[in-house]
Amino acid sequence: MKKLIPFLLLLIISSCNKNNTKIDRTEYDKAYGFLKNSQKDSAFKYFNKAKDDFISQENFSYAGSCLVNMAIIQNDYGDYYGSQETGLSAIKYLNEKEDSYELSSNYNSLGITFQNLKEYNKATQYYSLAAKFSQNATDSLTHLNNKAVAFSYSKKFDSAISLFNKILNYPNLKKQPILYSKVYDNQAYFKFLQDKNYNAENELLGALKIRDSINDNWGLIASYSHLTEYFESKNPQKALSYANNMLHFALINKSPDDRLNALKKIIFLENPQNTKTYFKKYQALADSLQTSRNKSKNQFAFERYDSEKLKRENLEKDNNILKLLVGVATLIVVIIFTVVGYRRRQLKLKQEKELEVKNTQLKMSKKVHDVVANGIYQVMTKIENQEDFNRDMALDELEFVYEKSRDISYDKTGEQKEFSKIISELIASFNNNTVKTFTAGNSPAIWESVSPTVKEEIYQLVRELMVNMKKHSQASHVAVKFEKANNIVDIQYKDNGVGISGDLIYNNGLRNAASRIEAINGTITFDTKIEKGLKVNLSFPVS
Repeated sequence: MKKLIPFLLLLIISSCNKNNTKIDRTEYDKAYGFLKNSQKDSAFKYFNKAKDDFISQENFSYAGSCLVNMAIIQNDYGDYYGSQETGLSAIKYLNEKEDSYELSSNYNSLGITFQNLKEYNKATQYYSLAAKFSQNATDSLTHLNNKAVAFSYSKKFDSAISLFNKILNYPNLKKQPILYSKVYDNQAYFKFLQDKNYNAENELLGALKIRDSINDNWGLIASYSHLTEYFESKNPQKALSYANNMLHFALINKSPDDRLNALKKIIFLENPQNTKTYFKKYQALADSLQTSRNKSKNQFAFERYDSEKLKRENLEKDNNILKLLVGVATLIVVIIFTVVGYRRRQLKLKQEKELEVKNTQLKMSKKVHDVVANGIYQVMTKIENQEDFNRDMALDELEFVYEKSRDISYDKTGEQKEFSKIISELIASFNNNTVKTFTAGNSPAIWESVSPTVKEEIYQLVRELMVNMKKHSQASHVAVKFEKANNIVDIQYKDNGVGISGDLIYNNGLRNAASRIEAINGTITFDTKIEKGLKVNLSFPVS
């Protein structure tokens, strides 16, 4: 095990401590103050505000720095996908020559994110970039140590040990005892993982002695963790003693993840009559940590959404009132003539068609619209918005649409994976350079006890809303929030598009949405009275 939190905190504080008196960094300094006081939720909020200010001032270096810090905070809270998105968005604001320190910090954070997601090959790539942009040997060697750890977790032990040796051979490395003991301990530990017969005791104890002599509490947690695993089968009583030492320093460092890890080791090693107490502590801590992280993930998502919405509104208020009125009036006239002309043409075409359509034809038309049209539109959206969307994936998506269309006559339905992931991927597929999508509360627990038939209706309903947004709303931000209480599932859709003016006009998609929610005994409400955009509230009972 290897602790990265102290290094991340150092990167955050160092990156925050810029000195430029020519720009307005009020919000930035507030964020830095909250960070020094370990109030990371508030720090994230003000870094986000500062980022918007810097972009409006065209000070992109500081904007990128804010995003780097936000990504690291998200990483600390376990919001790995959010951290990944934020960190990648920071790169476009940073200059390779002028912002090498921020780039190094950002690439290291991305490496940690991918490592936590068990994508070790990507982690090693980002650690290499972090080392490339490092401004001093210590940082570079630290990033290479992280790379070696990622090699080890992907079972590339030979590459890892070779890299550890390269670092240990660096001149005067022993004069940096924190880094030296870290690399020395990691090398011994992963040699043991590669070969359980390897005698790593003296090396592991040597690293422990160095860390103890310099009061490196984070390093001591790692040493005691490695020693616990080493003696687990050789001397369980000694391993239990080391696990308790690990728990002690995890409490001192206020590290809940290390406390969980230590408690897990103690439960495994302790006498059966004593494990119940430790298991209760483990369960309570795990539940508390999960609740806290879920809350932070939702907060980060809506903080970004609300900030983008507020920035857009403030920019609009700065426009000239007369130009705004003229523009709106012109737009209204154009819309009226367009709608009137379109409806006349549609009416004429409709009168030329057959007056009656058989019920079976209506049902088939509805299914083709839902399954084929929307399915193909979703694939087109992915191909349009994702640069790395490869050919094989596109063929798989099209094959899925083909299978669904072929099964229409048999009324086949089915779930291929966790429904919460299906819904999240559906919403995320509409995310691009002009439209940002946000999802909150979509946990697997929401969909427990929901029947496959109802899930199918909800999937088609959400896709109908997103497709209508893409085609008609001109929105730049879309948020979908899921909640479940008292056996009622509530879904809140919000966008900042043009909304629906006047009486609600049901097009094919909205009429399908209404009929779908009625079919599952649910309700749908369209809020057209908000200042801007569209808000749709859906709810349905869970049996």
